[in-house]
Parts: sequence; structure tokens; C-alpha cells
Amino acid sequence: MEFLSEFGMFLAKAVTIVFAIIVVIGVAASSGQRGKKTGKRGAIKVTRLNEHFEELREALREAVLDKDSLKTVHKDEKKQAKSEQKELKAARKKDKSSVEAHADPGHEKKRIYVLNFKGNIAADAVVCLREEISAILSLATPADEVVVRLESPGGMVHAYGLASSQLLRLKNAQVPLTIYVDKVAASGGYMMACLADKLIAAPFAIIGSIGVIVQLPNFHRVLKKHDVDYEMISAGEFKRTLTTFGEITDKSREKVQEDVQTIHDIFKTWVKEHRPSVDIDKVATGETWLGSQAKEKYMVD
Repeated sequence: MEFLSEFGMFLAKAVTIVFAIIVVIGVAASSGQRGKKTGKRGAIKVTRLNEHFEELREALREAVLDKDSLKTVHKDEKKQAKSEQKELKAARKKDKSSVEAHADPGHEKKRIYVLNFKGNIAADAVVCLREEISAILSLATPADEVVVRLESPGGMVHAYGLASSQLLRLKNAQVPLTIYVDKVAASGGYMMACLADKLIAAPFAIIGSIGVIVQLPNFHRVLKKHDVDYEMISAGEFKRTLTTFGEITDKSREKVQEDVQTIHDIFKTWVKEHRPSVDIDKVATGETWLGSQAKEKYMVD
């Protein structure tokens, strides 16, 4: 019996050791996989819009033109393309010191880069926007243009501050920036939109909301009514001002109001700096306007 008991103990220890080794290997493998996943970089998908619209046009032509007419159109286009190439070569020969003579052969025409930004409250799309702009800046010149199709009702101040700073990189590189708003560019969305060299909005798009808001429910009286204590320990007088469960004092409320006003003042300065034609005191009331109204107030072009 003693032998069996000792053998059982030995077997249990052996099983425990083997199990521990398996766990360690599993954790290591899992960590490695996570490392691989997090280490992966995103990819940028580039679509040549010229080709897309040419395909649409060609499909429409085939539907409405007869074969002879279609042949004639194709011949005319080929002639025009050859003529343009000849003119370009002649211009280069005439003045070899010109910018065109030394330019990249692939950069004979102005390039327009079209980006989409659809923002939520946390401006999560800024992750893609940052990478897209980095890629564009590696190639674009002031002769090119970036068009951003923007849609955002705004959100967190710091998130849209970051998104705006990405567009500012284009401005600093002197690459012309055009922003189109089909639906909404409000609050943080307008913080981004006002950076445009040319800001185009649909007649019924929602524009503006140049304001700041802080709001949250407070359950302090509910807890007090049911004899529930809420403890919060902090260092620094204003480490916590408005909380969901703590008592809100006049002093903490005033501090938050002061912070909100400061952010609003900085927001107003930002808009005025990038759209100097607006009467900032009239438009920075937190109101929104339709695109046609915003144009009258010089908030869009």
C-alpha cells in the first residue's frame, strides 16, 4: 500500500509538471500570435478614379451610340491624345530649363487625391487618415490637390484635435486642400472642415455647432436616499470635478464651466485663424445652419 501511495504521489507530480510545461508553451505561443497580429501594419487601397469614370462613360456610350458613331468617337479621342503629346514634347524642347522639362514623366498632369473621413464620437477614422496623408505627402507637390469627403457630427475634443492636425500637415506642405460636406460637419467635424482652402457644402448639409458641451447624470442624491456611501480618494484639488456618483459642489461646477469656456475660446480662435472672413462671435454660438445659410455667413465657400 505504501508503494502504491508513493507511486501515486510521483505520478501526480509528473502530471503537474507536464501540465505546467504545456501551459507555459501555450502562453508563449499565444503571446507570439498576439505579437504577430499587433505587429501587422494596415494597408492602403488606392483606386484610380479616372479609370472608374472612363469605364462608366464607355458603358454609357456603348448603350446609346451605334457602332459607327462609337468608332468615330474613339478615333477623335486618339487624335486628341496624340496632339496633346506632341504639344507637350514641343514645350519641353522649347524650354528645357522649365519645371516641366525636369519633372517626373509620370507627373505631367495635376494629380487629385480623394480621401474619405466618416467620423464617430471618438474620431476613430483618424488612424486611417494619418496613414493616408503620410503616404500622399511622400509623393504630392503643391501642384497637386487633396480632396476630403468629410462627414462628422463631432465628438471628443482631443480626438478631433488630432484629426485636424493631420489635415494641417497638408497645409504646412502647401498641398491645396478641398473639403466636401454632403451631410454634416458639425462641432469637431467643422473644426476639421474649416482648414480647407476650399470648403464646399451641399445646400442641406448641417454646418457649424462651434461650441463645447459636458454632460453626465449624477446619482448622488439617489445613493444618499438609500444610505449608500460613495468613496473617492484623489490628490489635487480639481483631479475630479463632475462625477457620476459623488456630490457636485459649486466650486467644482465653476471649474468645469471655466474649462469648457477655455476650450470654446481656443475653438473660436482656431476657426477665425483658418476662416478669417467669418464673424466668429455670431457663428460660435453652438448653433447649426444648413449649407446654403452657412455660405451666407462665409462658413463655407
